[in-house]
Parts: sequence; C-alpha cells; structure tokens
Amino acid sequence: MIKILLCCAGGFSSSALSSKVQKEILENQMENDYYIEFSPFFTANKKMSEFDILVCCPHLIMEVKKMLKVSTPSIPIYILPPRMYGLMSFKELVVDVIDILDLYNQSKINPVYFPNEENTMMVTRHVAHRNSKT
Repeated sequence: MIKILLCCAGGFSSSALSSKVQKEILENQMENDYYIEFSPFFTANKKMSEFDILVCCPHLIMEVKKMLKVSTPSIPIYILPPRMYGLMSFKELVVDVIDILDLYNQSKINPVYFPNEENTMMVTRHVAHRNSKT
C-alpha cells in the first residue's frame, strides 16, 4: 500500500482534495493499494514517518525549501503543478506518485522534480507527467 500525505498551508484545500481523492479510491476499489491523508504543512514533519510520500500544493515551494535547509526527510517530497493541484484527479496523481517514488529511490534528492519541471510554477500540465504531451 502506498501512503500519501497531502499538504497545503492550513489544511483547508488539502482537506477538500483529500476527500475527493478518497472517494475516487473507494469508487475504483483501490483502498488496499492507496491511502491518502491531508495535513497542514506545519504538522507534516510529525507525520512524515507514517507515509511513503509527501505531496504538497504548489504554493508551498518556499516552505518546502526552508524545511529542507534544517531537515532531511527520508521520503520523497513532490510539489504538484498548479493545474494538477486545482483539477486533482486521483488516477493522474497516483501515476505521478509512482514515478516520483522511483525517481527518489534513484537520487534521494528532495524535492523530486520530473525532468524539465524544476520550476513547478511554470508547469502547465494537468495530467500525470508520463501522460502529458509536453
């Protein structure tokens, strides 16, 4: 089972998106394969050890960089592209999560970016990286 911790600044938007995603997990009968929970970013350090990946909303870029200056998380951190966060589809998110886990296992560098997506705010795709045409 892949456990995903979804964070935003205060937990409000990630709460709504997490509920949407949990519904998709149940509808697709994938509850034995995936688990998602939301959290405000400021509590992520306390919860990270229980998860396989930390997925952050786009506006947390600077907060993630600050955190990485003082700690070294042992799980990958993925900052979602803005359009993907806004249109959150679990089927697309899980494809990125699987690929990010693979990338992290190769490099152990956080945050994890797909090639040519180091500037998250410039990424315009709303689907998983491998499903995009760019």
